[in-house]
Amino acid sequence: MPDLNHAFVRALAGGVLIGLASLLVLLATGKIAGISGMLSRMLRPRSGDTAWRLVFLVGLVAGAALAFSWIESAAVYRPVRSLAAIGVAGLLVGFGTRVGGGCTSGHGVSGIGQGSKSSFVATLVFVLAGMATVFVLHHTRWGVAP
Repeated sequence: MPDLNHAFVRALAGGVLIGLASLLVLLATGKIAGISGMLSRMLRPRSGDTAWRLVFLVGLVAGAALAFSWIESAAVYRPVRSLAAIGVAGLLVGFGTRVGGGCTSGHGVSGIGQGSKSSFVATLVFVLAGMATVFVLHHTRWGVAP
């Protein structure tokens, strides 16, 4: 019997659930489950197109809240930067999603799952930029202490 507490099994289960949720959104609505697109369309609502988006976004926040409160090991994912740093990062991510035509969830989960070459390239750029950012923040004199 496999060890269900192993990090690999949990990561695999989480990935499968994210993929299934993305597929369910696509099948039910015909729309890509990209978080930046969902949020931006909530800011410019259309009649009959907000309820499912609101439920999806509330579910994301509620799921994270439950994970932080019920799973002790989730504490390693709690924010370690100041609220100001998180705010600036959020603005930069928002700008990047506009320039990149979507976010990591839209491109990385939904786009790649649909075989989109542009989503593959965008996801590769997101990952490389994230790796470069972590390197700069943790291994250079420009880094900010947590």
